[in-house]
Amino acid sequence: MPRASERRSAAAQRHADTVRFVLFEARPAGLTFQQLVRSTELSPHQTRAGLACLRDIIAERAWPPLIWARADGYKFCSDPSELQAYEVAVIREKLTEIRRFITGVVAPHAALQPKGLWIRHLNTQLNSVESTLDVIADYIDA
Repeated sequence: MPRASERRSAAAQRHADTVRFVLFEARPAGLTFQQLVRSTELSPHQTRAGLACLRDIIAERAWPPLIWARADGYKFCSDPSELQAYEVAVIREKLTEIRRFITGVVAPHAALQPKGLWIRHLNTQLNSVESTLDVIADYIDA
């Protein structure tokens, strides 16, 4: 399966350039999603595609990360404390999402099919991911 960066469309790259330009113009302040849509004159769908593509481009070119905060919206950031706060928030969000998936889908599936190879493997792997994210989230609190 091709990586996200290998299947980018030309349109998504144009939208990413537009989003990047607008965010650079707004620096150091950020823009909410609605402000970004209005400023870029892209549709919400095009703006989301541009943000996704921009994250790929940022990773390829080692640019400062693009983060989102409720107070500031989307912005480029190189401040270590802001980056850490963003990373912790994303880790906690993913941890909650995985826990809900385990308790709401995987555990009931395991109860229906306790000897299934797939569900045992899935349960083991997801518990490992949950444990790792939990350790990271707890490390920050210590």
